[in-house]
Amino acid sequence: ALLDAFPLAEGHTLVIPKSHYAKVQDMSEQDSMAVFEIIWKIVGAVETGSNVNASTIAIHNGNEAGQEIPHMHVHIVPRKRGDGAGAIHSMFKSRPKLSSQEMDMLANKIVSNL
Repeated sequence: ALLDAFPLAEGHTLVIPKSHYAKVQDMSEQDSMAVFEIIWKIVGAVETGSNVNASTIAIHNGNEAGQEIPHMHVHIVPRKRGDGAGAIHSMFKSRPKLSSQEMDMLANKIVSNL
């Protein structure tokens, strides 16, 4: 883990696997577990060291999702009330309106691709 060179907030930290993976689904199970173990171990220290009580943990998984560097990495961004960043729901101007039948069909489609 290291501090982001272009931080969104004081203490903005990156967790980057040593092996190259473009996206989360490209990672080995072992490396995936190791990355999330590191997050689990350091997020409290990042928050405490940044004098905050919360953080946003984010992965931009692919170009369309805002991934600028084609190497999977995780952002830990310390957050405080009034920082202007908002919740994940504020990233989207519109949301799909799906019926329960459409939700079931989508869930089944996702499950069938596991």
